[in-house]
Amino acid sequence: MSLTTEITRRRTFAIISHPDAGKTTLTEKLLLFGGAIHVAGAVKSNKIKKTATSDWMEIEKQRGISVATSVMGFNYGDYKINILDTPGHQDFAEDTYRTLTAVDSVIIVVDVAKGVEAQTRKLMEVCRMRNTPVIIFVNKLDREGRDPFDILDELEQELMIDVRPLSWPINIGAHFKGVYNIYEHNISLFKPDKQHVTDRVDISDINDPAIDKAIGAADAEKLRADIELIDGVYPDFNTLDYLDAKVAPVFFGSALNTFGVKELLDCFVRIAPSPRPVNAIERTVEPGEDKFTGFVFKIHANMDPNHRSCIAFVKVCSGVFQRNGNYKHVRSGKSYRFSAPTAFMAQKKEIIDEVYPGDIVGLPDNGIFKIGDTLTEGEELHFKGLPSFSPEMFKYIENSDPMKTKQLNKGLEQLMDEGVAQMFINQFNNRKIIGTVGQLQFEVIQYRLLHEYGAQCRWEPIHLYKACWIESDEEALDAFKKRKHQFMALDREGRDVFLADSNYVLQMAQQDFPKITFHFTSEF
Repeated sequence: MSLTTEITRRRTFAIISHPDAGKTTLTEKLLLFGGAIHVAGAVKSNKIKKTATSDWMEIEKQRGISVATSVMGFNYGDYKINILDTPGHQDFAEDTYRTLTAVDSVIIVVDVAKGVEAQTRKLMEVCRMRNTPVIIFVNKLDREGRDPFDILDELEQELMIDVRPLSWPINIGAHFKGVYNIYEHNISLFKPDKQHVTDRVDISDINDPAIDKAIGAADAEKLRADIELIDGVYPDFNTLDYLDAKVAPVFFGSALNTFGVKELLDCFVRIAPSPRPVNAIERTVEPGEDKFTGFVFKIHANMDPNHRSCIAFVKVCSGVFQRNGNYKHVRSGKSYRFSAPTAFMAQKKEIIDEVYPGDIVGLPDNGIFKIGDTLTEGEELHFKGLPSFSPEMFKYIENSDPMKTKQLNKGLEQLMDEGVAQMFINQFNNRKIIGTVGQLQFEVIQYRLLHEYGAQCRWEPIHLYKACWIESDEEALDAFKKRKHQFMALDREGRDVFLADSNYVLQMAQQDFPKITFHFTSEF
């Protein structure tokens, strides 16, 4: 196949939502339709040992939540689909923000009972910032929830985007009978079943008498009234408006019962964008260019705990990545060959020879990669938009077992490379400080250090408000560091970081030292 054909058939997207909206379950069902798995895991049930394909880390299986983005690729008809299942929990938001730099479109999952929640709003802001096209899947229709029209109003207000329903539920909760597919004019009748697809009734239009036969006259009447109202209130669906991120198509269903998912998938592959141009600092990179370019958006330590291996996830932006090809690592200026590039199915990996734009390739990492690194065929390019945010929670990390110091240091180094947390060395007492965006991160770090590296650590409290990266001319910097010496630290790159213990102290520092620039992300 030609490069253009390969690019056109690719769909790379992330599934995002608030925790517990059913994101991982929806991922499972999409994989089921793609034939990538044959039985879907019951994500919630602890009695069933089969867990979700995308939740493969031990801590994820125990808690029933996703704590790391997982990548899964499969073929569906003529299309090659790459799904990135992201953590919904706000403590892992940074992983999700970075993942959004590597996708061309997004599916947002919303719980019909809870509507739009805080984390969904935040993630939508990132999509809006990047002009990423969005499809919304309203989930859990088989449970009691809000009126679908109320949900549509809330989606428009809270997510600040116009919506257009492309499927519509017939009742909800205990009386839920199925979904009318506005996009393709057919009805799917609901039967609760976690593994199989439900019956479909093909109809010519909304007035077809087959509808009355399938769902009863009263419900058919209500459905026709609803569709008439939708057609009156919402303009006809226009694919270009969706691609320009002006309109979000809305689908309804129940991911747990594999219902409404096929409608979503069939429409998605037809309207979603294939790989789009990516902005580098130097220029815009088009996917159809001959030469390979790509960037590292995620690093995962211990994909295989037996081998202590790190994997760098690289999004291919242009050209074709070839196994054993010679590629330049722009930050270090060195060239590398990769003999074992891998494609993913969550934790399962297979070695591949060629990777096309839009695909995610895993490269073995023995410490050469950092998040945001660029690989090219020789060109000096820097892709932007992969910052580390200023942490909001801080703790001293102490070694509980001096015999395992080496393991602890190795574990910390690899986990910090993942970008899940940040480590600072306090210049005043040389102690290591870990900064995160959420409390749960500390538990995950402690758990993974113990179970993956055999190292025990304990946390000790430290009262800090914010970590800011600072820069200025040497004279002003020296004066600042002398005055604030007990609040100064270095990050892993050796950059100066000011640890403010309150908002007041930070404001006073900004006032007293006008020549110092304070940065709240590491990208400056």
